[in-house]
Amino acid sequence: MESTPPTSKRVKTRAVRSGGRLEGWFSGDNYLIERYRFETSTKVINNPKVVSFNWLKIQKLDNVRRLLKDQSLRKFLEMMGNIYPYLIRVFYTNLKFEGNNLVSHVKGVDMEITYDVWTAVAGLKYAGLRINKGNLGVVEDFNKVQYYKSCLKNQNAQVRTCSVGGLRLYERLLALIVTWILTPRGSNHSVLTEEDLVYIYCIMKKIIINWIHIIKEHMQKAMRLSDYHYPYAVLISKFLLYFEVNLEDETSELVKSTQEMNNGSLSKMGFTKISGKWVSKDGDHGASSSVAADLDEEEHVADMDFRHEEQPETYQGAGTSAGN
Repeated sequence: MESTPPTSKRVKTRAVRSGGRLEGWFSGDNYLIERYRFETSTKVINNPKVVSFNWLKIQKLDNVRRLLKDQSLRKFLEMMGNIYPYLIRVFYTNLKFEGNNLVSHVKGVDMEITYDVWTAVAGLKYAGLRINKGNLGVVEDFNKVQYYKSCLKNQNAQVRTCSVGGLRLYERLLALIVTWILTPRGSNHSVLTEEDLVYIYCIMKKIIINWIHIIKEHMQKAMRLSDYHYPYAVLISKFLLYFEVNLEDETSELVKSTQEMNNGSLSKMGFTKISGKWVSKDGDHGASSSVAADLDEEEHVADMDFRHEEQPETYQGAGTSAGN
């Protein structure tokens, strides 16, 4: 997949100065404009990742494919297209949580993201177990250390941290999906938190998770914590399209093919393909204990830093840029 060529500086500057981009984004609300300036100077947008279900099938990873399909995650995990880095920040600047819905305002358009919108845009339904850091106990029979050890290729290994490096194939793949797509973070993808392991445990055990709840909680965390990057760039861009926000002349980036999970991703994880099957380079065949057997009976990239060299100016080009 080819990315769209970057907009030239000359064109972008002309577009910024014709009418005052920030005023248009925030309908002239100076308070929100100042908030946006602060957020822009401190927040990076997470690098979007994509998982193709057809790729999983071709690579004979049908077990993982079915587990993700059971969670109704296919549409969400496969989302691609243009993302709008400036407007994503506008969305987060204006984002509020009202009742069960997300509410934001972008370029004069009110956006109320109801359960029906989640289903239409991302294929997700408000159903399943609502998990967060404060209620991990709702998952019965889960023990962090015991479960992590059960996922290791060498289950006799000493456990000091819950590193992804020693995981079996299925759990390793799910760990990447959890930490890069479902609850993405800006760094430290190599060490799993208790929440990460709970999500992997539930997916492997076919315990349906309420992903709308999880994503909303993660958005709140990203807004609250200064060291968190803004997540879900593609999802938010799809919300902009759904609510028919005017995207003409807006800076955009195309999700690139290099952001799709591929054979190279598995190779970097320490797996190799032998006789059409992915196995660990140190000899493990990647099966995930009894869960894998039951399923068989059934059918480090760096963050994309969107801190552009030139930030939008306020109307008539006020002396400071939006990023300062």
